[in-house]
Amino acid sequence: MTDQRAKHVAILLGGWSAEREVSLVSGAKIAAALESKGYRVTAVDVQRDLAGLLAALTPKPDVVFNALHGKGGEDGLIQGVLEYLHVPYTHSSALASALAMDKAMAKRVLSTVGMPVADGVVATKDQVLAGHVLPPPYVVKPVDEGSSVGVRIVREGDNHTILEEDGWVYGDRVLVEQFIPGRELTVGVMGDRALAVTEIVPHANFFDYTAKYSDGGADHVCPAKLPEEVTREAMRLALLAHQTLGCTGVSRTDFRWDDAKPGVSGLCYLETNTQPGFTPVSLLPEQAAYRGISYADLCAWIVEHARCHA
Repeated sequence: MTDQRAKHVAILLGGWSAEREVSLVSGAKIAAALESKGYRVTAVDVQRDLAGLLAALTPKPDVVFNALHGKGGEDGLIQGVLEYLHVPYTHSSALASALAMDKAMAKRVLSTVGMPVADGVVATKDQVLAGHVLPPPYVVKPVDEGSSVGVRIVREGDNHTILEEDGWVYGDRVLVEQFIPGRELTVGVMGDRALAVTEIVPHANFFDYTAKYSDGGADHVCPAKLPEEVTREAMRLALLAHQTLGCTGVSRTDFRWDDAKPGVSGLCYLETNTQPGFTPVSLLPEQAAYRGISYADLCAWIVEHARCHA
């Protein structure tokens, strides 16, 4: 292994997805943390320019830290490029990234191992605009975006033309799921262990993109105040999702918990994020800190567990 003090880490940040600004903030904070640990760091703002990316990664760094979010960054695309270059990189492989990013496919795979998932269908935009695909209340979301980008909740009495009214720009495939009442939970996974359960209490109607990345947009209760059996089951299911989807490094899995139901029966899987945010208000670093792992140590751990999956 290369001496940490001389190890060159290229941080990929920015990108062209709807989550570009979040990635820029995450990347800058990661760069500062790794420099504080003695790594030699180069930040690369990724554009739709393959030649430019190849030039920025020449000579090859020892490790690429993937701090991209959304399309192009966590859907297997950039991972495939890095596999081709045979450069060790952080987080999950191209296959695991693509699978987790496609929410409908991830649910289909995870349901085979007993993951509780919400009833739903993949519809076209025209079908959703033509009438209620499911009885309200239901959730409408892009099949392959992250950070709650594009998520809408359609309640009883709402007009089904919500996509048209809100300016849907996320493609023709739409995931429509039964709305699960209750509380929002998330569990970070680091390697082979779940870190903690956090309850997210948004100040608005639900934990949307603005609530996730606005300072004060939501309260994070870590550890969540839950029955012990619910905590244990949420952590077990998050690790199950991480392993079944083939994730490596860190991931974060989101759940809803209907606390009106008995025991753990109210837990319902939402999605797995293979590229959790690393901003000052991000959830996975908070959970690591709860476990006694500093932000800089978490970043260093991720670098030291980077690999080339080819």
